[in-house]
Parts: sequence; C-alpha cells; structure tokens
Amino acid sequence: MKIYNNKNEIDTSNFRAWAEIDLSKLKHNVEVIRKLLHDDVDIIGVVKANAYGHGDIVVSKYLESIGVKHFAVAFIEEAIKLRKSGIKGEIIILGWTPCCRKDELIKYDLCQTLVSEEYAEELNKLPGVVKGYIKLNTGMNRLGEPKEHLDLIKKMFDLNNIQIEGIFSHLSRSDSNLEVDIEFTKQQISNFDFILNKLKEDGYNPKNIHLQNSYGIVTYRDLHYNLVRPGIILYGVPSDPLDDTLNHLPDNMKFEAPLSLRCKVAMVKEITQGESVGYGNNYTATEHVKVATITIGYADGLSRLISKKDMKVLVNGKFAKQIGNVCMDQMMIDVSGIDVCEGDIVTLIGQDGDNYLSVNQISLLSNTITNETLSVIGERVNRVYHL
Repeated sequence: MKIYNNKNEIDTSNFRAWAEIDLSKLKHNVEVIRKLLHDDVDIIGVVKANAYGHGDIVVSKYLESIGVKHFAVAFIEEAIKLRKSGIKGEIIILGWTPCCRKDELIKYDLCQTLVSEEYAEELNKLPGVVKGYIKLNTGMNRLGEPKEHLDLIKKMFDLNNIQIEGIFSHLSRSDSNLEVDIEFTKQQISNFDFILNKLKEDGYNPKNIHLQNSYGIVTYRDLHYNLVRPGIILYGVPSDPLDDTLNHLPDNMKFEAPLSLRCKVAMVKEITQGESVGYGNNYTATEHVKVATITIGYADGLSRLISKKDMKVLVNGKFAKQIGNVCMDQMMIDVSGIDVCEGDIVTLIGQDGDNYLSVNQISLLSNTITNETLSVIGERVNRVYHL
C-alpha cells in the first residue's frame, strides 16, 4: 500500500469510492493522548474492526513507526493478520478464542484475554504456554470475573500453561456526564482497585494494568495505570455524535479526524415535476430538479437509514442533498444550481473547498454512534493514505 507524501499526489481516477486517511492527523492524535497521560504510561492502539474502518495494517504499521508498542484486536484472525504483516509489538485479543486454536496463539506470539476462570482452565489443559490477560468484570457484565470471585482470579495466576501478562477491565459509561453514570464509573474504578489491592496483598503483581478506554483517558485523567486503550479518540472523533466533551479540551489538545469518505458522480440528469427517483417512489419532484447519481451505497457501509433525511454531501465545494432511498451501490443527490458533471468527486465525510462534513452527520441520521459509522465502511471502499 503506497503512502503519498501529499494528498494532492493521490490519483483517484480508478476509484469508485474511497476513504482518504491522513496519517499526520493520526500522529497528532497519538501526541494529544500522550499529553493527557503520565510520562510512564504507554498506549495500546486499538485497531480492531479494520482500525475502525481506517485500515488495520497500514494504521498499525504507522503507529508502530511512531512508537506504539501494544495493539488490541477483537479476535484471532485480526491478530494473525497483523503479525503476518510484520507488526512486532504486543497484540492483545480482547475477545474469546476457541481453545482448540491455542497452538496458533503460541505460534504468532499473541496475548489471549482470559474471559473467565473456566475458560482459562480449559486453555491451560492443552499443551504449550500461552500469554494471557485476565479480564475483570467490574460492572459491565460482558466478560471477566467479578471481585466476588477473587479466589478464581488468583487461580488463573497459578496455571502452569498460561503466562499472565497483565490484567484489565472496561469502563462502560465513561463517555457520559450524567451523575448516575459518573457514580457507576467510579464504582467500576473502585471494584478494579479493590481486586488489584487484594491481589498485591497476596503477592500477585500483574506486569501490565489497563482500565481506561477513550473517554476513560479524557475524563478520568487522574487514574494512573501503566497502559491505556484509546479507540475512537485515536481516530479523532467523539463516540456519541452529539457529545462535545472533546471540544472542551485545550486548543493544543484538540483531536483531528484522519478519515475522509468520497465517491464519484456517475451520471447527471434533469427531471421534471411529478417524476420520481429511486426505489419505492419515495421521492417525487415538486419542481424541475437536476439529479446526480453517485457511486456509493449501503453495501459500502453507508446506512440506508440516512434515506430521505436531508443528508448533505459536498460537490465541487457546494452542499447537495441526498434524495430518495439509498441503493445498495449508489444513491442520488439533488445538484440543482451546482455546476457538476460525470466523474466529479463527491465528499460524504471531510473537507471540500471551504466546507466540511463531519462523520457525525451520518451517525446522527443513522441513529448510531461514530464507532459504528466508521467501522462498517466496507472493503469495497478503497483506502488511500497520505502524510
């Protein structure tokens, strides 16, 4: 994958739809995260789900080149893909892996999350020593053992065929400013520290400890463990499209979104009053309209839920409105009053001239979070990178 030194060098003549990723902004976000941390805290780059749609191999290699030594993925195939691509740092699998694949965990030097004591026991029965991270359930009730199972947590440290690399948990409401959620998060932190202190009292001292996800880093900066797991803030955007927490950071700590999403104009046509556009006769022109068909659809990850909600795109620096239903591979926009022709570039996320469209627009219209909007950008969408 070629990385262009300048975005103006990128040749998109062969592309139907593509995401441009500005790696300099990714570097900027890493630097901001480091400013938010104590000097002795390292970053785990969360690159699961194809690095939130940004491209896991290129992003991971770039992160490693700027000093990131730890990576987190969701499942074993993602981990093996990174290792085969040349990633040297620690790779943590955050999710469940079938125990029958223990030999692959060992072969590719991967760190497996121990989702429960029972799971750890099963993994331990198979030959060979595998690296593991103990997952604690501090209140989310997804994976891990709770503080009430302290004896089971201790047992995992004593298993002969598992080398414990560390211990961690996950904050499930750290992105909320509601008092009830703040209290819940504080209780999660208290539960986590309770387990750590009890372990240390009995001589168990995990090497690596991490609790803070993106909003744990931003909102609970007083915590001090030796690793953190930035996910969505690594990619420069809030999780909730309506959340303005990141905007309250000092000017020198503002995150930047590396990803832009673009496609092409396939055809321009004129329709008259009474004519319809797209599936289901869900748009009927009330006057003369100039319509452009553009080369992206829901099979590319652009949710059909955005249909008929006045979503804006940019064409030649000007705003145009989506009309009709989003199709699998295409959608239509109203370009009345805009000078546009076949092959012109359309921007759905990013800058075009003086105007900018945030990923938040698509997330809001799809009634979801930006994590999902970015992660579902499909493989049919080309990724291009520049510095």
